[in-house]
Amino acid sequence: MKILKKLSIQISLSGLSFCILNSADNKVDYLKRIDFKNKLTPEAVLEHLKNAIHGEPLLSDTFDSVLVLFQNDLSNLVPEIFFSEDHSADYLKFSSKIIKTDFISHDTIEANKTVNVFVPYMNINNYVFDVYGEFEYKHASTILLEHALKQEQGSEDDKVYINVAPFHYEMLVVSKGQLQLYNTFEYHTKEDFIYFILFAIEQLKLNPETLIVKLTGVIEKDDEFFKILYTYIRFVEFDKSSKTYTFDSIDIHTSRHQHTLILNSFSPCE
Repeated sequence: MKILKKLSIQISLSGLSFCILNSADNKVDYLKRIDFKNKLTPEAVLEHLKNAIHGEPLLSDTFDSVLVLFQNDLSNLVPEIFFSEDHSADYLKFSSKIIKTDFISHDTIEANKTVNVFVPYMNINNYVFDVYGEFEYKHASTILLEHALKQEQGSEDDKVYINVAPFHYEMLVVSKGQLQLYNTFEYHTKEDFIYFILFAIEQLKLNPETLIVKLTGVIEKDDEFFKILYTYIRFVEFDKSSKTYTFDSIDIHTSRHQHTLILNSFSPCE
């Protein structure tokens, strides 16, 4: 049986994540997250990416597929029926800071017939092509949305999915299996963190006594962000990857939920 080795790289201005999957037996051979102390520029992120790849022999291997996930706030969801590639910039210009020279791409989310229009970092794409050859790229929120909508298919509950990164988080609300909200919020304090969550709950007229919040990313039970969230929301839990992987050959120093997004990036093609 041929061993298919797959690499996913998650890129944001606040950090990097890498995952190598041996898809023959669903075994993760390499998993690492690098969080920056400050929010960087795409140029500075590229230098960190180069250092990370050059410093880890496993990342210089040959892969059967390479996927890059761009985790930024330069994205917007458009109903598929209204989408026209010729107007891609129009879908972003009122909600994101873009310039005329920005390259704009898009993903299709079949689960709710929407198109995720986004700006990838082309300096990153050019470097990844030089290192690995042909590769695929998506917006990280596409993975988050696909996972949540699949999980909530046929559900009667109200759920909030929050993926936490340093300095920002992605939040989506699903009610009775239908997407109600997706957005990205910057935060610096625990008060920032909880404000946007509670405001969305209030605006959507959700009940914090019955609502279920599912967390992924850089948040733990003993930190201030989890504690303030649990003060206002009764049901808070950590979300898991949509597939089961083994981690025999690596030592995970962080909780598995910190890596849920990048682990889920393999699911659609398995």
